[in-house]
Amino acid sequence: MNTDSKINQLADILSSMKQVTVAVSGGVDSMTLAYFAHQVLGTNAMMVHAISPAVPPTDSQRVSEYAHEQGWHYRTVEAGEIAREEYLNNPVNRCYFCKSCLYSTLASLGSGQLISGTNMDDLGDYRPGLIAAKEHHVRHPYVEADINKATVRAIAKNLGLDSLAMLPASPCLASRVETGTVINPAQLTLINHIELMVRQKIDTDNIRCRLSSHCLEIQLDQSTLSRLSEEQKEILRTAARLMASVAGLQFPITIAPYRRGSAFLRNS
Repeated sequence: MNTDSKINQLADILSSMKQVTVAVSGGVDSMTLAYFAHQVLGTNAMMVHAISPAVPPTDSQRVSEYAHEQGWHYRTVEAGEIAREEYLNNPVNRCYFCKSCLYSTLASLGSGQLISGTNMDDLGDYRPGLIAAKEHHVRHPYVEADINKATVRAIAKNLGLDSLAMLPASPCLASRVETGTVINPAQLTLINHIELMVRQKIDTDNIRCRLSSHCLEIQLDQSTLSRLSEEQKEILRTAARLMASVAGLQFPITIAPYRRGSAFLRNS
């Protein structure tokens, strides 16, 4: 992989668009794309971040801080997915309804070509949001330049964005809710608070708080889980149980190994 050649290729793609609206979620992909689009196009690149109960507040804060520090042409919107019954019912294609709301909102701003931080690795997953992107004529510069996740991180590092290059994956909070379990904003807030609590108590970033119809499961990577004593696990369970109770929610709390996409049931 030649990072410099990929950066040049990406610059050519962005330059050819002349004016873009970048959907910025707060993760490494969209943040790196936004930073670079600003370098290439200046104020002809508008960065838009959607505020939602499903977006971790730390991601929103990260976008806001970069926007102000870098002088981005930047605005926030509420895409409105949380008001759509199709989204709240949390079907297997929930992401389609979320992205459809997002891209419709961005298109209404009328500020050039819509672009996303989708990379080549994303094409190998089941991502109904890509259908919404196609319907709204969204372009994916990383895909056009044949750039995968590892290359995005290398580009971020090359641009001096070391903190972005090291960011762990941070999917939306709704992805923690098992397919078919109704999305509830209060539960998304609880999930976020529990993940923050666990992150403060133990040294790991690979945390998922999964919610199903019958329990709330704290998932940790195997190396972290193996070094926790039973006493430490009980401390985490007790703290999570108290947080859930304060939020008016009663769930059995379990701790288990991290399993990627384990809240997602394709055939449910």
